[in-house]
Amino acid sequence: MFGNLVRYLDSIVARDPAPRSRWEVLLYPGVWALFWHRIAHGLFKARLFFLARVVNHISRFLTAIDIHPGATIGKNFFIDHGFTVIGETAEIGDNVTIYQCVTLGGSNPTNGVGGKRHPTLEDNVIVGSGAQIIGPVTIGKRARVGASAVVTENVPEGATMIGVKARSTLVSAETWAKQFMPYGTPCKEPCEPAPNQRVDELDEQIALLRQQVEALIAAQSEREEAQSDGPACKGV
Repeated sequence: MFGNLVRYLDSIVARDPAPRSRWEVLLYPGVWALFWHRIAHGLFKARLFFLARVVNHISRFLTAIDIHPGATIGKNFFIDHGFTVIGETAEIGDNVTIYQCVTLGGSNPTNGVGGKRHPTLEDNVIVGSGAQIIGPVTIGKRARVGASAVVTENVPEGATMIGVKARSTLVSAETWAKQFMPYGTPCKEPCEPAPNQRVDELDEQIALLRQQVEALIAAQSEREEAQSDGPACKGV
């Protein structure tokens, strides 16, 4: 048990540059939220729903993180900071990282049956701060959800999603984002080639328009010179 705890703390140190030791990590609200959730989830599986909720409310009061007792969470789950909400039918794989103010929310079942209502995050997923993942969608392995993105559809393995509604950065998953990406949001090339490509197209259009304007000015100048030379010739 002690060895598992050490490995868990080391996995957080590997993803967060802030702590100077494992002792600091033991003070993280995300670590304590996961500790309380393990207890609440055990009670939930034993169908002791009220006791599970009591533990859940204690955890939420102490950590500002609300994890429903029914949520299934794998190994080395790390919530950096807090203010996160995870719904009942959410499923989280191994080595998943979530930053502050993230919601793994549910969709409204139109048939009146609860069922699977919350997201599934597969192994090594990173979710940036403020992101909202809604409904029974699946976020593929190694996928990144950028800060404040809103995801309502499945995300392919290794993809990076940004924006509202979230869209892929169009970067090949085979050549990018293979390693851990802090905050789930790339900030350097080749983050999103599409906007840069659009800027290049606009630059080309501006250059073409400038050439056309210069040609029109030159033609107008020639006409004005021709008109001014005409009467002078007649006078001679």
